Amino acid sequence: MTGYGKATAVYQDKKITAEVKSLNSKALDLSVRVAPIYREKEMEVRSMISQAMERGKVEFNLWIEKEETAAETPLNAELMKAYYLQIKKVCEEQQIPEPTDYWTALMRMPDVMQRNEVQQLAEEEWIVARDVVKACLIQIQDFRRQEGEALQRKFEEKLDNIAALLQSIEPYEKSRTEKIRQRLEEGLQSIPNVEYDRGRLEQEMIFYIEKLDINEEKQRLTNHLAYFRQTMEEGHGQGKKLGFIAQEMGREINTTGSKSNQAEMQNIVVKMKDELEQIKEQVLNVL
Repeated sequence: MTGYGKATAVYQDKKITAEVKSLNSKALDLSVRVAPIYREKEMEVRSMISQAMERGKVEFNLWIEKEETAAETPLNAELMKAYYLQIKKVCEEQQIPEPTDYWTALMRMPDVMQRNEVQQLAEEEWIVARDVVKACLIQIQDFRRQEGEALQRKFEEKLDNIAALLQSIEPYEKSRTEKIRQRLEEGLQSIPNVEYDRGRLEQEMIFYIEKLDINEEKQRLTNHLAYFRQTMEEGHGQGKKLGFIAQEMGREINTTGSKSNQAEMQNIVVKMKDELEQIKEQVLNVL
């Protein structure tokens, strides 16, 4: 959901600029700042952003820059003259010294450099500004789309790694049955004068091995990997769903780890957890 977009256009003596940036968020957290002249259009701007962004912590700014010649503010000569006469009169009446620097004193007086014009938004200007907003939003959508394609390639890589690690467990899984049997028999033989029922030992062995069997976990994890890939192909708006699938993948990997009583298998499980953690971190970037 991270992204950035910026667009500009010129209308008469104004340079209109729109800028938007977004970070990860579970919902749409929108902050909008617009130039005072566009304040009446703020709700329309918010609606445009909401339709384009859907989710994310979004900051949007729309501002105006004027050309220097147009931005020059004329002095209010009549008001300055009135201030001068008033100051001079008060000084005479109160018998206090007149200012040594009248220019500085007058420039500090209210409204000496204030424009008295009232700005009104023309429809032609708003059409230009609205197009700038649209162009800005298109940019951030393109940015997000490119990031999404990169994320999909990253997810595919991590899913392949988990599938390969899951496959690498199989040789250790087959050999551990014999190791368990051997360890139990050696334990029984180490106890002097002990007699045991061979048939009962086999039954207990089967029960013990079934408790450690991970075939169901392997199958479910394989299904989750396939479902994650399928969901990615369904288009945007699947971020939360991918997060839920990743959680289910984590449960199967954790269960596999708890049933793994061999160091080699546990090492593989740790590697799978590392790959999955990278998926969970990046899935927050998906809409």
